[in-house]
Amino acid sequence: MPIFNKYPVFRFRYIAGIKGLTKGEYNYQTLNLNVFKRFYLSQFGYADVVAEGGYIFGQVPYPLLTIHRANQTYAYQLNSYNMMNFMEFVSDHYASVNMDYFFNGFIFNKLPLLKKLKLREVISGKILYGGIRDENNPDKNPSLFKFPVDSVTGAPTTFSVSQRPYVEVSVGVANIFKLIRVDLVKRLTYLDHPDVSEWGVRFRARFDF
Repeated sequence: MPIFNKYPVFRFRYIAGIKGLTKGEYNYQTLNLNVFKRFYLSQFGYADVVAEGGYIFGQVPYPLLTIHRANQTYAYQLNSYNMMNFMEFVSDHYASVNMDYFFNGFIFNKLPLLKKLKLREVISGKILYGGIRDENNPDKNPSLFKFPVDSVTGAPTTFSVSQRPYVEVSVGVANIFKLIRVDLVKRLTYLDHPDVSEWGVRFRARFDF
């Protein structure tokens, strides 16, 4: 039986825009709820799970929508989508779940050489689903700023995740030299978008014991 932390960690954020206040041009409210929970599974390691949701009330241009955190560097970022391009996805309502499962040596410790090196295995998965209401969609509301397009081809480069979830997964090795984590990341959806990569290698420095 897994052992659970007694309490999850909740973070709530509220932002309000008031038209006319400090030169504000829009009336809107943004709600965001983030929940973190660590699940201990005895000798099988532990899993860190983060669930998040957000909603924007009111009509706003795309820079005030939720621009989902992307990463186009070689650093593995826990709170970003590591195979997503910058400005690729925006939403006015969304939900996401991120999971990092640390085996804590459950597999590697059964192999003498890897046990001596004290390497640690980890798998991760990230799922994002959301959408844009018609009032905030520039394709259906010409008064709003248009989404960015490629400067050469004119093709769209910013999208909604309303058709299907954005999903990426990874497998990694941590505690290399007691410091480095290396992940092989695979993007599973929206592979038809321009200039995206299906596979990537990402690095992160962290201590594992």
